[in-house]
Amino acid sequence: MPEFSDGADVAHEAKRDLRVALLAHRRSLSAARRAEAAACVQAELLSLVRRLRPARMTGYVPVGSEPGGGELPEVLRAALPPEAELLLPVLRDDLDLDWAAYAGTASLRAAGRGLREPTGPRLGRSAVATAELVIVPALAVDHRGRRLGRGGGSYDRVLARVPAAALTVALLHDGELVEAVPAQPHDRPVRAVITPAGRLRTLPVVPGVEPNASAGRTRVP
Repeated sequence: MPEFSDGADVAHEAKRDLRVALLAHRRSLSAARRAEAAACVQAELLSLVRRLRPARMTGYVPVGSEPGGGELPEVLRAALPPEAELLLPVLRDDLDLDWAAYAGTASLRAAGRGLREPTGPRLGRSAVATAELVIVPALAVDHRGRRLGRGGGSYDRVLARVPAAALTVALLHDGELVEAVPAQPHDRPVRAVITPAGRLRTLPVVPGVEPNASAGRTRVP
């Protein structure tokens, strides 16, 4: 099927070029700009978590110039009800993600690719399916919810396991909510983004863009 192969190659190259440009822009951000963006993103996430009060949610530890700041898990845990659980990803050898509960900064360890991961018991790849709020990294998201990651496919696999009743939110810098992201059949959309200036923005469910795995919708307060 040469047409499909040619189209896949074009999308792959377009993603690569966009990824390079976005990473270069992130590296150019000053420390002050990154800190300001992190504070705005954290404030909006705090408000969202306090409104939704999820019994279980997922987050991650931002690295380098990623929005949210390295202290993001601690910020999220402080916003959750005492009995709620925050899960963080653990990267597997096959680039899929396992999950473990966050138990404070002392429970994190340095891992490959510059990541920091929880050291608690692994809960399995399917643990994300029980989360009500799923926070994911992204380099860009378009107005149809299509997300550009770093190319490993980890979060496409994660998003395929997330029920549609859960809210999926990508964290971005300003300028990273774009008109269009090159897409391939395996790509999974997110339902909302948070940017420093635009704050929380929900995205429409568009025909032809496959949502999360199960039926049902969660209203964003």
